[in-house]
Amino acid sequence: MLNAVSLSLRAGQIVTLVGPNGAGKTTLVQVLLGLIAADEGQVERREGLVIGYVPQRFAVPPSLPMDVDGFLRLAGKSSLAERRAVLRRLDVPDLQGAALHTLSGGELQRVLLARALLRTPQLLVLDEPAQGLDVHGQQELYRLIAELRDESGCGVLMVSHDLHLVMAATDQVVCLEQHVCCVGTPEAISQHPEYLRLFGTDLRGFALYQHHHDHVHDLHGNVVSTSSSCASTGGCNHA
Repeated sequence: MLNAVSLSLRAGQIVTLVGPNGAGKTTLVQVLLGLIAADEGQVERREGLVIGYVPQRFAVPPSLPMDVDGFLRLAGKSSLAERRAVLRRLDVPDLQGAALHTLSGGELQRVLLARALLRTPQLLVLDEPAQGLDVHGQQELYRLIAELRDESGCGVLMVSHDLHLVMAATDQVVCLEQHVCCVGTPEAISQHPEYLRLFGTDLRGFALYQHHHDHVHDLHGNVVSTSSSCASTGGCNHA
C-alpha cells in the first residue's frame, strides 16, 4: 500500500525511485502509467503526453516465432529506416533479424528500450532497466540513458536499487518505503538518515559512481574498444 505519495517530474529531468523490496516502487510506476488506479489522490499528466515504458520483467517464450524487427513494429507505425536507426543508436544494429527468444539479458534490455524510443516519448519510464546485467553492463546502460535524455530532452523516471551506480545519471532521488522517506540529490540522499536506515550503507567516503573512462564495454561488460576521449502524482493511496 502506498500512502501520501507526492511526486513530480519535469521535461529533461531524470528522477530515480529507490527503496527496499516491497516498498511500492513498481506499484507507483503502474499508478503513474494508469495501469492500475489509485484509491485516493490523482495523477496529472500534460495533455497529449507520450510515454515510453520499459517494464521490470519481460519473458519471451522460446516458442514465440518473432524477430526483433517484428517486435519493434508493435510499438506503432515506424519505417524500416527508423527501426534500423534506433537499434544503431543503442549499439545493437545487428539484432534486427535476430529471434527475440535468443537474446541475452543485455540485448533484450536494449531492444525493449528501442521499442520505447520508437514512440518518440516525452517521458521515458524504466522499471529496473539494468536488472540482470553485471556491473559494467549497468554502468553502460545508465550512461546511455543519460545521453538519450540529453539528446531528446525527455523526462525519465527510473526505478533502481543501486544508488551508487545511477548517481551520474540522476538529477533527483526519491526514497520510497510505501511513503516518501526523503527526496533530494543523490549526494544528499546517500547521507540521509532514512536512506541509511533502509539500506544500512553510509556512502560518505564511498566512490559514488561517476563513469569517466576511455574505453567501451559491450552488453556483457567486456572492454571492446578505446576512445579518445513528464508527469506528477499527489497523495496516492493504493491497496
